[in-house]
Amino acid sequence: MRKVLIVGAGKSSPFLIKYLVENSVAENLFILIADANLQNLKKINENERCKTILFDINDLVQKNKLIQDSDIVISLLPVHLHISIAKTCLELKRNLLTASYVSEDMKLLHTEVKKKGLIFLNEIGLDPGIDHMSAKKIIDRIQADNKEIISFKSFTGGLIAPMSDNNLWNYKFTWNPRNVVKAGQGSPAKFIEKGKYKYVPYYRLFDNTETINIDEMGEFEVYPNRDSLKYRKLYNLEDIQTMKRGTIRKVGFSKSWNMLIKLGLTDDSYRISNSKNMSIREFTNCFLPYDPNKSVEKKIQKELKIKSFDEEMNKLKAIYLFDDKKKISVENGTPAEILEEILKDAWKLEKNDRDMIIMYHEFKHKHANKIKKTISTMVCIGDNKEFTAMSKTVGLPLAIASILILNKKINIIGITRPVHQQIYDPVLEKLNQFGINFKEYN
Repeated sequence: MRKVLIVGAGKSSPFLIKYLVENSVAENLFILIADANLQNLKKINENERCKTILFDINDLVQKNKLIQDSDIVISLLPVHLHISIAKTCLELKRNLLTASYVSEDMKLLHTEVKKKGLIFLNEIGLDPGIDHMSAKKIIDRIQADNKEIISFKSFTGGLIAPMSDNNLWNYKFTWNPRNVVKAGQGSPAKFIEKGKYKYVPYYRLFDNTETINIDEMGEFEVYPNRDSLKYRKLYNLEDIQTMKRGTIRKVGFSKSWNMLIKLGLTDDSYRISNSKNMSIREFTNCFLPYDPNKSVEKKIQKELKIKSFDEEMNKLKAIYLFDDKKKISVENGTPAEILEEILKDAWKLEKNDRDMIIMYHEFKHKHANKIKKTISTMVCIGDNKEFTAMSKTVGLPLAIASILILNKKINIIGITRPVHQQIYDPVLEKLNQFGINFKEYN
């Protein structure tokens, strides 16, 4: 029996586990799921082909034994912990998959991984993952027709599905809340537009939106994220005039989120003294001028230049910023940590809520001096709070690719990404069977 070790059983794991268990007999698999959180493990239905184990990544003996006893390893840990698993996989000669961006530490392992004939397939989730595969398939096809791609834009969003969209922000958490709160922080967004390099710092990021239309779903807004420039080489588009990647949100979200940035609520660089048991209203007031004659509401209106009857004011009320009863439980937290706690309550998924993933690619390509546009879109709606579209689109590519590696259908060694036809063709074909498919328009 071939043993698959899954390290991490958080929100992205349900479909990954489900797929592997359902295929365990046909593929002769035994699945072991390791996690530091006992509550995560209790949600998993064990059987003779699927077991769970409480895992401590700092227990080197346990980590070595688990990896040694496996045939392939899938890490769903936070990105900074992948390297610990990767180094042990390298030492024990085990193939590894992750859904995370390749870190600088991971890159350094490439030569040794390749020397040992191992496959460390990273970025095989949603974004990164399905975005790479779906885009590269079209890019390779267009280039094979001797057409020049002059523009490529790609946007992805984890959203709430229309049937569960019932708050003023048109948003609920479908993945790691911390990543949402800190989105765009650090280095500026970088992209190229009509041959001109563009750099958007964090404080202007949510002012830099454009709109897109998704067939049958309507209008959405997008803002640039991370470094789009590095994808030119990865996608064989080094001479492209426009290259832009970004995030999809419902129209109006960015303008509203910008209020929280302007107030300083997303800052993660310092701590609020004695934050525990502070009311959310008191927390909000920390960021406003001292004026004993004005309410928190009036001060915010002045600070943000909004009116009491504005929708923006109602949105701030909807996330409890003026609530004097709700208390903060974070001890000496940063503003971002405290905001995360507040929003986890305000934007939580209810039991029967359904989330939605949207992906949008736009290509402009030139042939015989004629420019044509190709648009490719994907919409995936989750089943419920547990089996989310996010879990489906992150977990299934990992599961499918792991079996392909076990069956020696993928043999690209080293630190790699799913931008090769050998990977993207069979994975996308299988995803199509699960309703994860792209509609193409010209």
